[in-house]
Amino acid sequence: MGLRKALAYSKKKVRPYTRKSGRRDKAYIKSIPQSKITKFNMGDQQGFNHGKHEYSVKLVAGEKVQIRDNALEAGRMQVNKKLDNEIPGNYYFSIMVYPHHILRENKSVAAVAGADRLSSGMKHSFGVTVGRAAIVNPGKEIFFVSCTNERAARVARQVLIDVKSKVPCKSKVVWEKVRHN
Repeated sequence: MGLRKALAYSKKKVRPYTRKSGRRDKAYIKSIPQSKITKFNMGDQQGFNHGKHEYSVKLVAGEKVQIRDNALEAGRMQVNKKLDNEIPGNYYFSIMVYPHHILRENKSVAAVAGADRLSSGMKHSFGVTVGRAAIVNPGKEIFFVSCTNERAARVARQVLIDVKSKVPCKSKVVWEKVRHN
C-alpha cells in the first residue's frame, strides 16, 4: 500500500507523539520506523567551518506544518545532485530540521465486501506507526546552502526555488551575503 496524501498529516495543530521508552510496557510506541534521510550535511564542510563561504541561501517555512521524512529526502537528493553538477566543491548544504514526530494510522479494510468487522479493540487505539515527520514552525530554516561566490549563490537560489514544490507549505528563499568578523 502506498503513502497517504500529505494532507492527512499536514495539520496546523499537532501534538508531538514521540514517547519511546527502554521498557516496553512504559512506551506508547512499540517500534519506531527508520528515518529515510541518509545524510544531513553535504559538500565542503571544512571550507564552511573556516569561513571561506561568502553567501548563504536558505529555504524558510512560511507556516506551521509537518514535513514527512520522505519529502525532506526527496528535496535533499534534488538539491545535492544539482549543486554537485553545477558548482562542485563550492557549496555546503545542510538539512536544518529533524523528523522526530511519529506518524500513526488506523488501518481499515474498506475495499473488501463484508470486511467491516476488522477491529483490534484497544490494542491499537492510537494506530500503528507508518512514518516520521518534522514539525516546522513559521520562520524556521528547512534547507541551508552556503556558497563561495556570487555565481554559486545564484545557482543555489534557483535550485531552492525549484525544490519549493516538494515542501508541503508556503515557503520563501532568503539570500544574503555573510559578514565575517
